[in-house]
Order: sequence, then structure tokens, then C-alpha cells
Amino acid sequence: MTAADLAQVLAWAEAEGWNPGVADAAAFRAADPDGFLIAEVAGEPAASLSIVRFGDATAFLGLYICPPEHRGRGVGYALWQAGMARLAPRTTGLDGVPAQQANYARSGFALAHRNLRFSGVVTPEGPDMTLPLASAQLGAAHALDRAVTGFDRAAFFADWLTGDPSRQARVLLRDGALAGLGVLRACAQGYKVGPLFAADRAAAEALLDGLAARTGGARLSLDVPEPNVAAIALAEARGLVPEFETARMWRGPPPAQDIGRTFGVTTFELG
Repeated sequence: MTAADLAQVLAWAEAEGWNPGVADAAAFRAADPDGFLIAEVAGEPAASLSIVRFGDATAFLGLYICPPEHRGRGVGYALWQAGMARLAPRTTGLDGVPAQQANYARSGFALAHRNLRFSGVVTPEGPDMTLPLASAQLGAAHALDRAVTGFDRAAFFADWLTGDPSRQARVLLRDGALAGLGVLRACAQGYKVGPLFAADRAAAEALLDGLAARTGGARLSLDVPEPNVAAIALAEARGLVPEFETARMWRGPPPAQDIGRTFGVTTFELG
């Protein structure tokens, strides 16, 4: 994809109801500039697929979209095959809609768990205990991301944390050490929180409150891995309602992820 292609694809994502961030494109391209593919029909974009590579062994797949006028013609599947060929033999993850699980399984993907999107308005409780992410904390933030996700995506994460003012990164400290990290991301509609990485539920709740305080009372969404029962309980306790789900699937041995500290997935497009 060119930069213009990616802008078009994110417009498709908005039309599909995926509610992308207002400044996702630059951060996505920072992850892997060659990791975004477009199929064309008569010189016009007709389907999209991201196949972002992290390090030498891991990749993540997303933005698999074919607009309605091009469906049923094999365009999307041809692009899928091209993407799969580029990724082999890397371990590859995706967050796909449940209706496509069987199709992904035919390409060798196995279900790991569900992610549930909780949405609503969060009213902060108590004083704000969070701080803006400082440049001196970037190394610790990157180390936390590697430990929680199981893969290294430093270029993407650096842009995600500091690349655009539409995303606000905040931290929670305990005894001077990083106990949690959260990012508030302005989207086409409202906000998303992601990542929300925390040592425990109390830290996650403090971060969620600190981020919600910056929404002006707008609606926010939090994508929670279902195996993290503390995260589910937190979302429910704060009045957020499940409205959407994805299937986290892996082709190849999954990386060693720390679901217990994942109170909110960074983004379904890049894991």
C-alpha cells in the first residue's frame, strides 16, 4: 500500500464499523512499511490485508477488508494467499470476527481465546493517580510491552506512545517503578483504551480512571481478553457493556503472552 492506499483502507474500516483511530496510519506504517498489501481491480483498490512482521519469528495479520462491490469475485482470497505466502514460516496471530473463524482455521489458525469489546462512559472515582509517560520511561514501557505480548514491536510502539497528540499515554508508578501503562486513543467516534497493561486490577482501575478523566465524558471502548477474569470484572463493575468480540487465533506456536497483565488489547490490527 501507498500512504494514500492506507488512508483509503482505514476509511473502509470506519465504514465497516471498526472505529479506527484518527491517527492510526503513521503508527501502523512504522511497524512494518512493507507489511500492508492492496489488491487492485482496474487500477482501483479492491481489497486490503496487513501482514506486519515483528522481529524474525512473529507476525500479526489485520485489516482484511474487501468492500461489498468486490466481494464474491475471489479478490480478497487471492490477496489472502499472497499474504500467507509472505508470512510463512513465521508464527502469525490475528484478531478476527467469529464468522470467519472456520475460514481462518482452514489456513492453519487455531483459536487461543476470545477478546470482548466493552464500551460505555466511565466516570472517574477518586483523585487521578496517573502521570503522563515521560521520555525516561520509554525503555520500561517497551520492556513491559515485550513481556506482555511476547514479541518485539519497538518501532510501532514508540509511535503509538509518542507519535501523535490524539493518543495520550499515561503510567502508574509504585515505589518509583512502572506498575501499569495505558493509552487513550481518539477514534472516529469517541475513544479506545489500548493498551491497558497493569500489574493487577487496582492498577488497571487507576489507569482507566486517569484516562477516562481526559475524555470529557465521551464514550470509550476497552478490548479485554476473556481469560483475564479480573479485567472482565473491572469492565463490568465500571458499567461498560460488551458489544463486540473477536477471536484471537495463532498459526504456529503462540508467543509467551502474559494475559494476566493484559487488561486491554493495544489494537486488533497489530495485537
